[in-house]
Amino acid sequence: MEQQELIPHLFRTEYRKVVSVLCKRFGFAEIEVAEDIASETFITAAQTWGIKGIPPNPIAWLYNVAKNKAKNYLHRELLFDGKVAAEIRNNLAEDYELEIDLSPQNINDSQLQMMFVICHPSIAPEAQVGLSLRILCGFGIDEIAEAFLSNKETINKRLFRAKEKLREGNIKIELPTLAEIDERLDVVLTTIYLLFNEGYYSVNKSQTIRKDLCLEAMRLCYMLIENKNTNKPHVNALMALMCFHTSRFEARIGINGEHILYEEQDISLWNADLISKGGYFLNCAAIGDRLTKYHLEATIAFWSTQQADTNEKWENVLQLYNRLLQIEYSPVAALNRTFAFSKAIGKDEAIIVAEKLNLIDNQFYFTLLGELYTGINKVKAKLNFEKALFIAKNQPDKQSIQKKIDHL
Repeated sequence: MEQQELIPHLFRTEYRKVVSVLCKRFGFAEIEVAEDIASETFITAAQTWGIKGIPPNPIAWLYNVAKNKAKNYLHRELLFDGKVAAEIRNNLAEDYELEIDLSPQNINDSQLQMMFVICHPSIAPEAQVGLSLRILCGFGIDEIAEAFLSNKETINKRLFRAKEKLREGNIKIELPTLAEIDERLDVVLTTIYLLFNEGYYSVNKSQTIRKDLCLEAMRLCYMLIENKNTNKPHVNALMALMCFHTSRFEARIGINGEHILYEEQDISLWNADLISKGGYFLNCAAIGDRLTKYHLEATIAFWSTQQADTNEKWENVLQLYNRLLQIEYSPVAALNRTFAFSKAIGKDEAIIVAEKLNLIDNQFYFTLLGELYTGINKVKAKLNFEKALFIAKNQPDKQSIQKKIDHL
């Protein structure tokens, strides 16, 4: 991997680890210092690697630089400002090493603890999600603004207010009590869910699917499963959902990076191992008396990995979507339900249902309408494909839609 690709990739995967460990070491009051040190580490990497080349172990190199920068910060504070916690100053001997623990165990513990600090009830849910995306997932402000359909200034203010709330509350970076975990786990899962969707449904102009984001979301979710206090049925359901979706990665994108519709996918490219793991986690989720959207979406995703194109399959999927929309309505779920409706009931009836959605800003809405009208009304099929072409944001999708128009 070239430097221009490696550093952004490592920033996405390692930035939040460094921030979590340093913030735990310094206290949440010094969150900006932790973020600055992490950012400076990657700036140093970009400068040094550009001259000397990529080191044999880039991650170890980053951790070593981050440690040194953190130690230098602590020494400066001890010598000049005296802002380091009193217990550190009082216990500091001349030969005391201001060690920064970037071991795998401490990295995992720090991130898990940080998840619940960020999801503290003292800050608004949308601020919790935004702060999680920034600190735990390495999202840029532009990306967060896009996710919230907002602007950078609003997001910056929101994140600043959230950090101030946590400082004022003197929130410690530690796992909450069992009762608090149950209350705050839903927000943590929402953040992981958004991270996965950012990768899986990305409309980035140069890359259709950012697989690394999805794998990071799965890793965060697995951290929750590994901890006995957070290993809950709906956590396993979310993990199952992500496994099932990820199993169709290779079939979902074409040679040029365009989206491949479900019916056109090469099923030989589906990953049987991930499908099996999805089944395992879905089975683990099948306990308790709480039915969540993750249970329903995971079961829908399970049916999507079943190769048989039977009426029974699509009837089951349709009923699952009906229940999902009752629990939590979303335009994307409604659109996906329409596809299942067309398979179970028929195209003519599905067109009526689809046009009621009126998702005029969604390229996949018009692509679906184009598919539904194909074989029924050539003029309307072409018109809807042309609308999808106009909205599509990346070139591979534009090319794929143009092929459908040409075929008509």
